[in-house]
Amino acid sequence: MIVKRDKLTFWERLYLPAIINGLKVTARHFFKKKVTMQYPEEKWVVPEGYRGAPYLVKDQDGRTKCVSCQLCEFVCPPRAIRIVPPGPEGSPEVGNVEKAPKEFEIDMLRCIFCGYCQEVCPEEAIFLMKDYSLTGTTRKELIYDKEKLLALGGVHNDKIRKWETKAHEAEEQGVKP
Repeated sequence: MIVKRDKLTFWERLYLPAIINGLKVTARHFFKKKVTMQYPEEKWVVPEGYRGAPYLVKDQDGRTKCVSCQLCEFVCPPRAIRIVPPGPEGSPEVGNVEKAPKEFEIDMLRCIFCGYCQEVCPEEAIFLMKDYSLTGTTRKELIYDKEKLLALGGVHNDKIRKWETKAHEAEEQGVKP
């Protein structure tokens, strides 16, 4: 099918109307209030429900709440989380906690901030930050190990205090923790 096109007029061939319309748009925006944010000095307000980078928390006794169940590692779509469990003997320094991870790493370059790790964690050991500025000069700096993740998270005040309850139950049954 052949489509017949109308011939352009002299003014249309000059593109002068298009240039004038472009200048009108530019002039209209030139006098409006600026919306540019000066980033390091000004930061935008994080909306409710924002999913940032994950971090780990400790309980009131200073122990890692993570019990190496590895659910977050299995559910992570980009495979950004790597957990090494302590083995069958566990760690003597964590008290009566089932098992704390020997190693826990999150590759923030791979992480897509989906929040699946927080949703699947049965111990409420992993949460998402409200901060959106993750910076580093090398790739290695953006692989967060257990110590760095715990430093970001701090202490999470848990009302249930599951491990104290377990210790009392064990004492009542005559089992040493």
